Amino acid sequence: MTERRRGIVHLGVGAFARAHLAWYTQHASGAPWGITAFTGRSPDAADALTAQDCRYTLVTRAADGDSAEVIDTIVAAHPGSDSDAWTNALASPETAIVTLTVTEQGYRSGADVPARLVAGLDARRRAGAGPIALMSLDNLTHNGSVLRDAVLGAVTDEALRAWIDANVSFPSSMVDRITPATTAADVAGLDALPGALDGDRVPVVTEPFAEWVIEDAFPGVERPAWETAGARVVDDVTPYEQRKLWLLNGSHSLLAYLGLQLGHETVADAMADPTCRTAVEQLWDEAALELPLPAEEIADARAALVDRFENPRIRHTLTQIASGGSEKLPVRVVDVLRHRLARDPSAGIGPGAATLVAAWWLHVTTQPELVNDPGAPGAGSDVHDVLAVIAPDLDTTPVVAAVTAAADRIRAASARASEGVPA
Repeated sequence: MTERRRGIVHLGVGAFARAHLAWYTQHASGAPWGITAFTGRSPDAADALTAQDCRYTLVTRAADGDSAEVIDTIVAAHPGSDSDAWTNALASPETAIVTLTVTEQGYRSGADVPARLVAGLDARRRAGAGPIALMSLDNLTHNGSVLRDAVLGAVTDEALRAWIDANVSFPSSMVDRITPATTAADVAGLDALPGALDGDRVPVVTEPFAEWVIEDAFPGVERPAWETAGARVVDDVTPYEQRKLWLLNGSHSLLAYLGLQLGHETVADAMADPTCRTAVEQLWDEAALELPLPAEEIADARAALVDRFENPRIRHTLTQIASGGSEKLPVRVVDVLRHRLARDPSAGIGPGAATLVAAWWLHVTTQPELVNDPGAPGAGSDVHDVLAVIAPDLDTTPVVAAVTAAADRIRAASARASEGVPA
């Protein structure tokens, strides 16, 4: 194998990064790039990867069967606690890009991620290693700006701040590839799958679809030719962020909360329920009116999502998607509603958005054992408490009435489902 340039450092290595970043990097043409990976906190992923020379199987799970390929773009894996390896990697002149998948919490003030980045950047400045790009792969609007603010917020040395301003770029990106948790059955099934790595204990399962939209903002920094693997490099990622958040992520949240109310376990199960499917189409209709993209592109995106959601072999559980609604709903549905009302103050809340908010309300109040969300209102909350968390400015009589009516419809549908009555 050709020696890979250790040009990328990734923080927060997990299944998604291995199905997305590593896959695109492996399939990019030109000189091969490698990834030095660091875990967030636990050393488990680093230990498991190191035990098999950082190679692993990527299982692509289509509706008609599985295919496998061995990914070898990760050239080293370290626990997040290895601060020496971290600062050495960022100080290396070989390193050109740092990517992150650390979830929304990693960018908060006081989180350890910005401090770790600042320590690494300070080591790079002292080493005179030159410009570098830091790129978030997390599902955040304008994630490049969010990352920049988080890093600068952790800087106390004015000289370092000036160096960062002059030498560090923060391109935004939009990423998409559903990557469900790998199960013991997935590991056991590798023996019969052509192309799988022998003895692999940490394979990754993913869907056939993959998308990556990258802001063209790498001044003075080399990068892999990711566009040759299908990534799109653009001047502004905002419309694509909105498309993903409002279509895919919004409908995921809707399917999670509404589907759990109706007794479903997976996205495919919920999508097959006419009640859920109708609500999803309504949500998409509302989002389509606010998206600054050609109608044909929006229609294609919706059709692709139907195919992805209906894939019965991608077991994407609703409980996994349902976590963190207090942080997700403001950007997945409230943002659409605000655009809607800014365009037409008389439009009111649409039925899709009302159903999503109502379903979350019922989820946190009637299924507290399934709630994984520190910011969620408590089990005794009313609709005003729910709106106070995600959209206090929208706690108006029409919105409250629409959400309450939607909740009543969900309760009725849930009762029918529990009695075995078809929708």
